[in-house]
Amino acid sequence: MAPPQTRRPGTPRHVAIIMDGNGRWASRRAMPRHLGHRAGVRSVRAIVEGCAGRGVEALTLFAFSSENWGRPTDEVARLMELFVEAMDREVDELDRNGIRLRFIGDRAMLKPHLVERIRAAEARTAGNARMTLFVALSYGGRRDIVEAARRVAGRVAAGELRPADIDEVELGRGLELAGAPEPDLFIRTGGEQRLSNFLLWDLAYTELYFCDVLWPDFGDAELERAFQFFASRQRRFGLTNDQVAGA
Repeated sequence: MAPPQTRRPGTPRHVAIIMDGNGRWASRRAMPRHLGHRAGVRSVRAIVEGCAGRGVEALTLFAFSSENWGRPTDEVARLMELFVEAMDREVDELDRNGIRLRFIGDRAMLKPHLVERIRAAEARTAGNARMTLFVALSYGGRRDIVEAARRVAGRVAAGELRPADIDEVELGRGLELAGAPEPDLFIRTGGEQRLSNFLLWDLAYTELYFCDVLWPDFGDAELERAFQFFASRQRRFGLTNDQVAGA
């Protein structure tokens, strides 16, 4: 198993990415959209390797949103097939490289055979510590917050928690990424500049990096540019420049 890497100064602990542009990449080449998604898998491998090699502790990839279920049935079916294939092909390599794999999102929407593969992959890699790879599948940020609120409401109804004791920490315990460091750097490829219902709570103080590169063309050089952007930022978290400089 590969050991955890030393994180160099200015490197984010947690990176979150919307991998946008697969369909447009394929369309520009007169190819079916599903081939763009297949091409995007190569970029996933490169970015997982690049983040792990730089000492990133957690990487969250937005693979399929709760809104994506509204896409054409054939495209959704092909994407689900691709997820199954990727699980069968990639888990061995992730495990060998010390990557812990976790999935976030609404599993009730997924086919049972995919859910079973997810459970098996999470169990197999649970002891790995080099980096945690979170895959957001059938995920929506608003639903994430609603489910956390339901958890808190249940505790109040059971008499385990007073309404006056509800705070950000308590609500945060019910979120999908509870226990992980908050994302330091958000990357969206493909030219769009919005969050698209991704990690709405978690990205409150995240540095946002948007680029025009389509996801299948996003490789280590583009990742390094995003990290250089992050290293150039002064993260104040509501403080003044002087306060941060004197810390």
